[in-house]
Amino acid sequence: MKPINSFFVAFLFILLSVCSVAQTKYEPSAENKKNREWFQDARFGLFIHWGVYSVLGDGEWVMNNQQIPIKVYEKIPAFFNPTAFDAKAWVQMAKAAGMKYITITSKHHDGFAMWDSKVSDYNIVKKTPYGQDVLKMLADECHKEGIKLFFYHSQLDWHHPDYFPRGNTGGSWTGRAESGDWYKYLDYMDAQLSELLTNYGEIAGIWFDGMWDKKDADWRLNKTYSLIHKLQPGALVGSNHHVAPYDGEDFQMFEKDLPGHNTTGFAPEQKIGDLPKETCETINYSWGFNLKDDGHKSRKELIQYLVKAAGYGANFLLNIGPMPNGKIQPEHIEKLKQMGEWLTANGETIYGTRGGPLTARDWGVTTQKGNKVYIHVLDWTDESLTLPSWGKKIKSAKLFSDKSTVKFIENEFGITLKIPKAKMDETDTIVELELK
Repeated sequence: MKPINSFFVAFLFILLSVCSVAQTKYEPSAENKKNREWFQDARFGLFIHWGVYSVLGDGEWVMNNQQIPIKVYEKIPAFFNPTAFDAKAWVQMAKAAGMKYITITSKHHDGFAMWDSKVSDYNIVKKTPYGQDVLKMLADECHKEGIKLFFYHSQLDWHHPDYFPRGNTGGSWTGRAESGDWYKYLDYMDAQLSELLTNYGEIAGIWFDGMWDKKDADWRLNKTYSLIHKLQPGALVGSNHHVAPYDGEDFQMFEKDLPGHNTTGFAPEQKIGDLPKETCETINYSWGFNLKDDGHKSRKELIQYLVKAAGYGANFLLNIGPMPNGKIQPEHIEKLKQMGEWLTANGETIYGTRGGPLTARDWGVTTQKGNKVYIHVLDWTDESLTLPSWGKKIKSAKLFSDKSTVKFIENEFGITLKIPKAKMDETDTIVELELK
């Protein structure tokens, strides 16, 4: 036989490679696309950071921050007995706050599973005196109450021996051998994800975190994401990796920042993609329960963050860190109650909206639904506010709070609204514009 031309071999290799990539490119299912629309309409969710770390009352990073070796940390589950946990009360609290979904930590960076995992005995059922599957109880209540449920799942693991090579956290102080099988660890992670997506009914999605610990590693995302979409085609996948979305992801998240901002320094290169967006933030400074953290944000701060997120076309995922006994801090319950009251009155300007025709301004943001544009004035004291024109004529303008008429002028300088000072709200003065 004649030898094959080397150029032809190279060309064939490239062609096959391109075809392989094309064949594996993610195409979301019809159910997934429908859930993306629901996600964008939802606008407000509850984030829950809860695990055995709450026993120490020093946040969810306590194992790393205090450099607690695995042999010592493994003693903590024996003290975790949340007899006051009430899944029904948690879900009803979220619902009363106007939240449409809950995202809870199934496994954080400490590697401890908060469900009855068959893949590892390092879980709440087998290692705590409580001995019950809190995720099952919460999932059942969410399904009863019509609240969607997401699972936060850490890809980073300070406990598992096969999480190797080590990343930027969880150093030699853990006491792990400096060896391990990386792909065996990923198999373990996929097996646990399979449990979560098989045994807990319909799951709205998986909220990943931890890739930043080993950003250049082969995380085998295509295999993991394909597994999730195969087990639950409607489930939404997102990852807190602080970069542009990867193929196979269904929404983009922004940690403690509005889209396009980088006040935290977490995401210097994060670009805003076309996927649905979500920003997450804490009520105080901590994600997990912190005994000393009393830096609770005010009602005004939290409501304005929700409004700004909607103006940026993003959901607001607001976090609580339950106490080790299973109760929610009273300060957090009160803040959620206040937000629920505000949304009862003003939710029409948030739910089901998209970012309005104007980008965020120093004075506030806009949201839009159909032919209505909502001007959210968050920081303005003058009676007149001039907006740049966006090419649509205004049919009417009124205060959303009492439906009273707002005088306006449209001219070459834009749209000028006249809002009496007596009618301004220090948290959010909402003007409803109906477009012609």
